[in-house]
Amino acid sequence: MAMSKTKKILSLALLVVLLILGVGLYNLRAMGRAGYWESGIREFEAADRTAPPKPGVIVFAGSSSVRMWRTLGQDMYPLAVVNRGFGGAQIAHVSYYAHRIILPYRPRAVVLYAGVDDLLWGKAPEEVLIEFQHFVGLIHAALPETWIYFISIKPTRLLGGHWAAMKRTNALIEEFVHTQAQVEFIDVSTALLDVQGRLAPSS
Repeated sequence: MAMSKTKKILSLALLVVLLILGVGLYNLRAMGRAGYWESGIREFEAADRTAPPKPGVIVFAGSSSVRMWRTLGQDMYPLAVVNRGFGGAQIAHVSYYAHRIILPYRPRAVVLYAGVDDLLWGKAPEEVLIEFQHFVGLIHAALPETWIYFISIKPTRLLGGHWAAMKRTNALIEEFVHTQAQVEFIDVSTALLDVQGRLAPSS
């Protein structure tokens, strides 16, 4: 009897765990699609209705490194900036929502930090380059005078196993940027590396 009760408890516990894992896997897969971020984009639009950014601001867009930059306005002062980073955004996701969170502001500059999540989702550096080229074309087709700044993918200890791909992506994008008008590459990676090109202990 006791064994039967134990088995029942274990069975229920395993069922709960499997359901949780199933939901987690669903959310993980959903994050790979642009539509996953719709609720966050609507929050940006609601904020814009309450306090519309002035035309000519500088838009910071991209993934969680931008989203969690809580002191962006203070750090960039006196420049007028708006933070439009969301979750684990891939470059294609930023392009998908650009007509809602970038183009309406007619920004004088767009600063993009993205590409890490593209690589984590299995894209090759060459594919990330193509996504960035599409992003540049999209912005400049609507706003040809707007400057675009790509912040280099930065090395981290957590993602050290992906550094070779990140470095290759940075190199490809930097090379492309040199062929474009009003597009710049901001290298933040070098300062985090030692003379051997490895992540510095203090980073």
